Amino acid sequence: MSNKQDKPLSKRQQKILDYIYEYLQEHSRPPTIREIGSATEITSTSVVNYNLQRLVERDLVEREAEVSRGLRLSDEALKLFNAASAIPQAIADGVAKMLRVPLLGNIVAGEPIEVGNNDFSTYDEEDAVEISASMISGRQDKLFALRVSGESMIDAMVNDGDIVVMRQQETANNGDMVAVWLTPDDTTTLKYLYYEGDRIRLQPANPTMEPIYVHPEQVQVQGRVMMVLRQTA
Repeated sequence: MSNKQDKPLSKRQQKILDYIYEYLQEHSRPPTIREIGSATEITSTSVVNYNLQRLVERDLVEREAEVSRGLRLSDEALKLFNAASAIPQAIADGVAKMLRVPLLGNIVAGEPIEVGNNDFSTYDEEDAVEISASMISGRQDKLFALRVSGESMIDAMVNDGDIVVMRQQETANNGDMVAVWLTPDDTTTLKYLYYEGDRIRLQPANPTMEPIYVHPEQVQVQGRVMMVLRQTA
């Protein structure tokens, strides 16, 4: 064992490592930085990131900086937990398995944009993004990706230029972040969806922008956001 493994983990680092392992067992996907902070009683995301970096340096955690939930437990960490055989096979497979998700074009996180016949854009079948299967919970079929234009979802950590990976579906629960087609105007947009009696509220995550109110018959859900791929300059 290398020298970097000789020094014991701090209590905080051990709590973080334990939580990541337990979360993977329960959800078959990694936790977010905020979930780690909440579970380990760390109020600062920078402190969480600092300790995660120490775990990376110890070869216990692997990170994909540009991917939401971009955490993996290393083989060394699994050995420490003595859990290589106990961890669900879906997790073990997901660490190595990559999914190729078609990138269909752009979606506006702002005012609705005309799309024409409910087609987000024309695209080349070769256009795709690759993600780890462990990042997607539940079914891994009917996935597609869209590049975000606009800043109406910035408080949800979805910035201009980011890529959202979505699962194609025609229904949504209250509070889901979805791509919706507004049929009267033939436009599409990315928003949180809320059912409010005889209308639907499409809520931006930007305090400077107003929600959109529409009749349920005028809205068709296209897909729900499953993860966000951060794009750095």
